[in-house]
Order: sequence, then C-alpha cells, then structure tokens
Amino acid sequence: GIAQPPEDQVLEALLSGIRIEGLDCLPWTKSSRQLADRMRFLHHHLPEWPDLIEDHLTEELAEHLSPFLTGMRSAADLKRLSMQDVLLGGLSWEQRQQLDREAPTHIQVPSGSRIPVDYSRPEDPTLAVRLQEMFGQQETPRIGGGRVPLTIHLLSPAQRPVQVTRDLANFWRETYFEVKKDLKGRYPKHYWPDDPLEAIATNRAKPRV
Repeated sequence: GIAQPPEDQVLEALLSGIRIEGLDCLPWTKSSRQLADRMRFLHHHLPEWPDLIEDHLTEELAEHLSPFLTGMRSAADLKRLSMQDVLLGGLSWEQRQQLDREAPTHIQVPSGSRIPVDYSRPEDPTLAVRLQEMFGQQETPRIGGGRVPLTIHLLSPAQRPVQVTRDLANFWRETYFEVKKDLKGRYPKHYWPDDPLEAIATNRAKPRV
C-alpha cells in the first residue's frame, strides 16, 4: 500500500487550501456567523480584542484551527468542523464572559420579548423590534459596555420599519405622534397610547389589562 503522508504535511495542505479558497470554504452556520460578527463588533470598538476573523486565514486563526484538523485528510472532511468551537477555542474564559456581556445575542425589551441583535455590520449593530414592544423605554439600549447605542428599527404591526433611530428619547418626543397618526388609521385594533413613555409595552395588539 501507499504510505500515508505525515500528519503535518496533511495539515499544511489543508491550511493552504483554506488560504487559497478563503474562509467561505469553511462550514459556517447561522450561529457561527453570528458569533464571528459579535467578535468583529468587539474588535471594532475595542482594538485590544483579538481580530480572528478576516476574510482570509490569519496566522492566529490557523493556530486555532489546527487542533480541529487532526485526523482530517481532505477538503470534504472540513465539513465536520464546528466553526463555533474553533472561534470560542481562541478565547480565554474572561473574553467569553466579556463577549456575552458586551455583545449579547439578544436584548430584552420592555414587552418582555428577547429580540436578536444583528451584528452583520460590526460598526453599527441593529435591533428590529415592533414599536409597541418599546413603550416605556426612554433611552436607546446600549451595548459594548454602554459605549455603543443600538440602531433601532421600529416596526409597524406588519413588521415594516416605520422609523430608524439611535435616539429613542428624541423619537418619542418628536416623531412618535406623526407615526401614530399614520399607523392608527391603518392598524386601528392596535394600541397607540398618547403617552408612549407611560404606556405598557406589549407584544400583542393591545396589552392585557
């Protein structure tokens, strides 16, 4: 039989394949992409955060990938990788804690719903949430240790953005009444209180009384 090539040669061949093909050849899932975006967000706002995720294979990422490639022989084997494990493997316990604290996957809004944060543009994380679920929230939610306001896409009952803002206080003060006038006519069954800061947030058409 043909002698198997040594492990380190196989590893080098796999890594150079990834270098040529780019990181898209790795088996990303929705949750591992979100994790990568959250890490990019932290790196964007905190330069001391490791920048594992470029478009190409960095030395640092190659180092984290290597242990996961043991025993793999071909590009087809790469499909078995968990990119989530690879990325988390590159973080210390403290960094994992900081990631969960400062780049949360979800934000709890006044209605009680947990709404996913979209980090696909690391410099500008967004939260798309129905307007009624935000009643009573005076200030824009902030992440990144309080440094970064979320861009809020306030949605109509039909889940369409009616306003995009980073200044919720200003929206309630200046714009809400215009929006209310327009939407109340189109969605009369829904709740359009006169005082959005005193109103009860709800994820239904109207709050339970």
